[in-house]
Amino acid sequence: AVCAEGFMLGDPLLAQVGALIGFSGAILTWIMCEAMGRNIVSVILGGAGTTQVVSSDSKTEYEGEITIATVDNVVETLLEAKNIMIVPGYGLAVAQAQFAVADIAKRLKAMGKNVRFGIHPVAGRMPGQLNVLLAEASVPYDIVFEMEEVNEDFENVDVTLVIGASDTVSSAAEDDPNCSIYGMPVLRVWKSGQVFVLKRTIGNTGYTGMENPILYKDNAEVLLGDAHDSCEAIRTAINMN
Repeated sequence: AVCAEGFMLGDPLLAQVGALIGFSGAILTWIMCEAMGRNIVSVILGGAGTTQVVSSDSKTEYEGEITIATVDNVVETLLEAKNIMIVPGYGLAVAQAQFAVADIAKRLKAMGKNVRFGIHPVAGRMPGQLNVLLAEASVPYDIVFEMEEVNEDFENVDVTLVIGASDTVSSAAEDDPNCSIYGMPVLRVWKSGQVFVLKRTIGNTGYTGMENPILYKDNAEVLLGDAHDSCEAIRTAINMN
């Protein structure tokens, strides 16, 4: 629109700025399509890169029950673990919990534990948002890893903390062909020894509008509450040990 306005007004600078904005948007779209395993042409034409159409009224029923965790339980497990992965999502950004999480990681590393952050390419509002937030909180760059760098290592992880992420860690992307995000690369957090998912409420879904099946897995527990408050409580409890 800005580019077209520049042509209409005969303003070369405005046209050039508009072209740059449009080109940047195209690059961002391509990056997100690559990260989500979607074909950019089908996305632009209104598709999602799949041919399967699933009724929005259908709801997948998962076996098992959701186990509710406590702060004390999370802290005790973290203190016993040696290999820890922290997976932040959009919920962390909204709650502004990056500073508490950074302190948690710093304290655990001081105890001799291997602490890493696993970042999904489209976590947050746009690619790179979580990297910026962690950098703002002074999280060392050498413990922040992209999805493809850590995804094969979750089987060696003792504890994974999922903070405010849903679709980017959903096992349905690999297991459920009827899921709208089927085929999208995700962080395989459910393969770690223990998973703690920090969520505001049960039933709160991601952009797909579906519940995350990892919540029902035997090795997963849910810590309810605002991400900022939960992380502050975990930080306080760890500092007391």
